[in-house]
Amino acid sequence: MSLQLASDSLTRMMHQKERIDLACAFRWTARMGMHEAVANHLSLAVNKEGTKFLINPIKHFSRIKASDLLLLDANAPPDINDPLGPDPTAWGLHGAIHRKCPHARCVLHAHPIYSTVLASLDDSSMPPIEQNTATFYNRYVIDENYGGLAFEEEGERCAAMLNDPLKKVMIMGNHGVLVIGADVADAFNRFYYFERAAETYIKSLWTQKPLRILSDKIAEKTASELENYPDQSMIFFDDLKALLDEEEPSYRN
Repeated sequence: MSLQLASDSLTRMMHQKERIDLACAFRWTARMGMHEAVANHLSLAVNKEGTKFLINPIKHFSRIKASDLLLLDANAPPDINDPLGPDPTAWGLHGAIHRKCPHARCVLHAHPIYSTVLASLDDSSMPPIEQNTATFYNRYVIDENYGGLAFEEEGERCAAMLNDPLKKVMIMGNHGVLVIGADVADAFNRFYYFERAAETYIKSLWTQKPLRILSDKIAEKTASELENYPDQSMIFFDDLKALLDEEEPSYRN
């Protein structure tokens, strides 16, 4: 085995737990219909500073395995012409966030349909009309300056909007959604519930009837209670991995 092949093999074996968790998130994003062909990208920081991170190559989410994930350094741009490298927009967006926002350990960016519909409205805010929408009360930012594909300049601009650790969702106007979290379980739980909340809100608008909006006090109380709900995200994610272990165990490879 050549030194280069040995090095590549060793790299693929590093951070195995993190690789398995992120691969699980890819598989479930595909299973839930929240992905888009071979576009979109999910990443996870693996060092204390948050600057080294795992991210997907250009590959369908339903086929991604733990060993497929690329290990990048936010301070060392990859060769974007490498056919085995990351999508250039994945580097532009996630590289900037992992470089600028150490609290954003896991970064999930996709274009799920209801979140993207919300991002396409002239007013992309989401009022607290029930429990899931209240979960995100005062906990998102809205990017209203879409400037095209998320190459490095666009990524830097988006990263600058995530400096408040309380705001863990970015509604990307005319684009999609970006969710951050402390780990994969935390971020994926937030990603899942945001899409459900957006679906509830969008379908409520379809009725063309007045909305029953919660008071600011109750919305904030609900959001705070759910933020501190014990172990919900980990229990949910452990079950997602258990289901894959039964049905698609290749994600661990």
